[in-house]
Amino acid sequence: MMLSELKVGAKIPEITKSITQVNINRYAEASGDFNPIHINEEYARNTPLGGTIAHGMMVLAYVSQLMTAAFGQDWLSGGKLDVRFKTPACPGDTLTVSGEIVSLEEQNSDRLVGCNILVSNQDGEAIITGKTTVRIEMPEGTETSH
Repeated sequence: MMLSELKVGAKIPEITKSITQVNINRYAEASGDFNPIHINEEYARNTPLGGTIAHGMMVLAYVSQLMTAAFGQDWLSGGKLDVRFKTPACPGDTLTVSGEIVSLEEQNSDRLVGCNILVSNQDGEAIITGKTTVRIEMPEGTETSH
């Protein structure tokens, strides 16, 4: 986001992700997490969840993608997450990842940007809720009043 767009109430451009079993399997390979609840459809069908679910960290990576798109290197070098996993994401789900700036604080020559984030499915169910904090280094001579 541009410095001029950093205002309480500003929305972070949302992203949409489709959850597929193929992507879940690829994440299992990349992460080394082969828990059968993620990759064994027959096993997962016989659990209270009724089928496979996406890895929580896979879904959380979408939050990081959202924040990276909005804040770039500032997010990558010093972003912080505080989230709750509310319900699993399943194959066939379409997730919307969104955020909103809820606080701006000056700290030395930097600005701390606090955001509420939400990952929800196609039914509006919350998958992940939480807060993020991004430290933005302000260029020398930048006006920091908001």
